[in-house]
Amino acid sequence: MDIKYNNTLKLYVLYCSNCMDGDELSRLLNEEAGCEYKIISLPCSGKADLLYLLKAFETGADGLALVTCSKNECHYLEGNLRAPKRVEQANALLEEAGMGDNRVTVLPMNGKGIEEIVSKLKVFREKIRSMS
Repeated sequence: MDIKYNNTLKLYVLYCSNCMDGDELSRLLNEEAGCEYKIISLPCSGKADLLYLLKAFETGADGLALVTCSKNECHYLEGNLRAPKRVEQANALLEEAGMGDNRVTVLPMNGKGIEEIVSKLKVFREKIRSMS
């Protein structure tokens, strides 16, 4: 694992553009000292290929969250069912590479909306911070 020369935590958030507004997410995730969010829109969470997930870490991510549609609400039928499987694969490869497990997580949308996603992202951020 690379030695970090600054203490800024870098989190990537990939989200399905059918279930959430990225601009609203950016607004709600107040950039705080010591944490940088990179928010990336996808046409469907199922498009989050394993290589895309791993590329985030190659470019400096400390953690990655993948926001999916609610169960049985995917606009492309099964994208939100494929996403968790890819996250499991990414975590297994990161563990094998010595970076630790659970640096990638899936956050499904539900009836509570974007505020719940923001709350879960803050918990995830603290988990990643404790690992770094």
